[in-house]
This record gives sequence, structure tokens and C-alpha cells, in this order.
Amino acid sequence: MGATQSYSVPLDDLTVRAYRVPTDTPNESDGTFVWNGTTLVVVHAAAGGATGLGYTYANVATATLIRDSFASLVRGMDVLSIGRIWRTLVESVRNVGRTGIASMAISAVDTALWDLKARLLSLPLVSLLGATRESAPVYGSGGFTSYTVRQLCDQLAGWVESGIPRVKMKIGRDARADVERVAAARAAIGDGAELFVDANGAYERKQALAQAERFAEQRVTWFEEPVYHRDLRGLRFVREHAPPGMEISVGEYGYAPDTFASIVRSGATDVLQADASRCEGITGLIVVDGFCDATATPLSTHCAPSLHAHVACAAKRVRHVEYFHDHARIEQMLFDGVLTPRDGALHPDLGRHGLGLELKQADALKYEVA
Repeated sequence: MGATQSYSVPLDDLTVRAYRVPTDTPNESDGTFVWNGTTLVVVHAAAGGATGLGYTYANVATATLIRDSFASLVRGMDVLSIGRIWRTLVESVRNVGRTGIASMAISAVDTALWDLKARLLSLPLVSLLGATRESAPVYGSGGFTSYTVRQLCDQLAGWVESGIPRVKMKIGRDARADVERVAAARAAIGDGAELFVDANGAYERKQALAQAERFAEQRVTWFEEPVYHRDLRGLRFVREHAPPGMEISVGEYGYAPDTFASIVRSGATDVLQADASRCEGITGLIVVDGFCDATATPLSTHCAPSLHAHVACAAKRVRHVEYFHDHARIEQMLFDGVLTPRDGALHPDLGRHGLGLELKQADALKYEVA
């Protein structure tokens, strides 16, 4: 018998840029945070005559870690062996801490490598991963606490009118005003659409439960982070006492696999959330999806809709993708090939390789900060 031939494609280069994009309204806010811009960190990985793209929503420090530490570490490694590169990156951040900036940096690199591998094989990413569905349902997400009631209602109703049957709004700044705003939102979207709320951890335990009872009157079916996301006992308390039909969700601040395991094992959530731009990329999200599959836990992806469309269509437990206003806007501004919801879902373009995205270099240049 002849010798078995092995294939390897060494990574030629890894580059990174950061772009700071102002919000379209000043001082946007949720229940616990105010922001006036979003930093997009974009990675390009080149090998075998192709270039892959990955990104995260983070800060300039994330780009610095990739440029100063990761680029030289992984250069020359086989881009077809993404798991080996992922493990190398995870091991390299032991002394600086795996979560936060490090995990977001790993996320951007890992996504670029998956995009690159799919391009080298001339496949859309969903085909490389193995599709489980043709499209991924979305929910419109925004409704910031900084919006007037009119802005809130116009945004949510606009999504419903466009065919998105579920929408989410921010709460948590003022408990009394929250009840009034939720009622206004329900009136604006009508009886047929699902209404979600997100407190970003702003409430105390019993306050959250009292609010849940009031929100149930407006048929709210999803209550995200009613209390601080690390208060797993508090989340379990709210989940066990919430009105029938109202699901509790948490997980967007999960960076490493053990965090997601702790959330599910503690009984803190009905639907786990995960963000491939934070949880160590496509590889990390696949790990989370596997854990959800093993525990029969529904999964919902957080933010970055263009990054999640393909992997959500391959994941076994993903219920829907968050179509977050700020990120959808930035992706439409700075990338070619961005998907827009059709019939309430994102449909990967099978005619484009990888994620199907290309950075609009000229348009992005004016926002570049690193």
C-alpha cells in the first residue's frame, strides 16, 4: 500500500485593525450602562492564497493582544487544524487570564480561521460545519432605555412590520417607568408578536420577581438578566417563581466553557445565551452547543448577527439569533455580504464562501483607531 499523504496549510499572516463607530443616537443606555460608540476589532488570516475574516466587539486592548502576542505565536501553524490553534491560544493567556479581553481576542482569531478554512475549501461556513437547518430565526433587539417612548415603539413596531415576529427592549433604569414602557411597547407591536425584556442585571431579586408579575400582564415571554448575571442563586430564584410562560435567560457574559456549565447546572436559566465574539469564537460556540445538547438546554446567540448566522444554522440547540440594532447597523455599514432578515430569519448565502463577508476598507478607514 502507498504512503498516506498528509495536507497542511501554514498560516502566512495574521493582521488586526480596530474601528470605533459612534452610536446613531447620543448616549445610548440599558439598565446598567451608557455608551456612545462601539469598537469593532477585525482580524484577517491569510494562508494558501486565501484570506479569512473574523471580528469581535471589544476594545483596542483586544487588538493589541492579537497584534503583539497572538500573531507571531500562530504564524506558520496549520490553518486546517483549528482546534490545535485554539488550544494554543487558550494556553498562551494563562498568566493574563482567560476571560474578558483574552477570550474576545481568541474569538476574533478563531472566527477568522474558520472563515479561512471554508474559503480554502470553497464552501460556505454552514456547509463546512454541517447544516442542521436552512435559516436561523431572529429577534429584533434594541429599545434602549435612552429612547423616548415614541422611539421605542417605532423601532419595535418597525421590526414586526418587516416580518420579525419577536422583539426585545431594554429596561432597568426606573422600575415604574419600565412597566409603562412595556405596556406601550405591547400596544405598538400588537397581540401577535412576542415581547422580550432585558434588565442587564439592574434589579434586586424580589424586585425582579415583582416586575415579572407586572410584565406578564403584557404577555412578556422572555426576561433576560433580571438580576446580576453572576448571581446564579438569584437567577434561579426568579426562574422558579416567575409567572408561567416567562423564560429567564442569561449567558452573554460567558467567556469560557466552565461558565456556561455553571449556569446550567445551577438551574439559573431556561434559555442559555452565548456570543461567539466573546466565548472563544466558532470553536467555543460549538463547545457550548454540545453542552446544551447534552443537557437539553435551548441556546440563543447574543448580538453580532452576521457572525452568528452560519454557526446558528449548524448548531443543534440554537433557537434564535439576536438581531441587535447597534451591531446590525455597523455590519451593514462596514461589510459587504451582510445578511438581512427575510421572513423573520437569516438565510446564509450558499453562493458565498466562508461567512460571505468582506470588509469595506475605504468605508472603515475613517473609523480606524488602531
